[in-house]
Amino acid sequence: MTTGTDTAAPAVLPVAAPVPAVEVRDSAPPPRPAAPGAGSAGRRPARQPLRALGRRLRALSVRSAAILALLAVWETAPRLGLADPTFLPPVSEVTAAWWELLGNGQLGRHTWASLVRSFGGFGIAVLVAVPLGLLIGWYRPVAALLGPLLEVFRNTAALALLPVFVLLLGIGETSKVSIVVYACVWPILLNTISAVGNADPTLVRLARSMDLSTPRLFQKVILPASVPAVFTGIRLAGAVSILVLVAAEMIGAKAGLGYLINASQFNFAIPQMYAGIVTISAIGVAFNQLLVTIERRLSTWRVPS
Repeated sequence: MTTGTDTAAPAVLPVAAPVPAVEVRDSAPPPRPAAPGAGSAGRRPARQPLRALGRRLRALSVRSAAILALLAVWETAPRLGLADPTFLPPVSEVTAAWWELLGNGQLGRHTWASLVRSFGGFGIAVLVAVPLGLLIGWYRPVAALLGPLLEVFRNTAALALLPVFVLLLGIGETSKVSIVVYACVWPILLNTISAVGNADPTLVRLARSMDLSTPRLFQKVILPASVPAVFTGIRLAGAVSILVLVAAEMIGAKAGLGYLINASQFNFAIPQMYAGIVTISAIGVAFNQLLVTIERRLSTWRVPS
């Protein structure tokens, strides 16, 4: 039952919106994310030499794989009866004979005698063939005059003329060095002539337009462009100098690796014979690597392809 006076409705207070929480941050800036590998910066200088060493070891293993396989076959074939050990002894016996020759001084004496003859003749051939090749390659009348004569001698084997050298110069050192000079001249001479003849004609014309003298033209254009081909001939001559000398030392010599191989064969000292052959091969490889290093030093101006 209602009365005359209405009951007042209670006032509804507005609900205040929740105040968002204010995130309190430090005044310091947030740390930057670390760069990749920054934590290992201290270890990186130590890892780089190890990686370089690993790459070199892998390259060395690839290069030496074939040689190691050859040595393995050489060692196992005589022991398994695949080859007669009398005529092809295992590589271990050859190594023992090599150490014996090295210990008693015979290997050093014979190697020194061969190196003096070989490098002496090779050096004379370089001093003669390179200037002569530059002269013949540059002056066409000289090339036309000497061309037929060069073709005759280049096709005459050096060993075929060995009896002639012995008859004319005797069986001493002169004949052996002379046959090495003769054999080494032709690869160097022919490659030098070809290098000068194949020089870039545009560069030559450009140099002439700058009024360069002939010596300056050779120094600035011809010689740098001729280095690769000339060194190809020099490397061929380096191998020829050792091979021809060994054959020359088998005739009338009393010292040298050729004499050692020939005497070991006559005395049926087969391991010593193979030791001399291995020594010649090692000298040839080392000499070739030396020439390659010199060629790279002289060709540093070239842009790598």
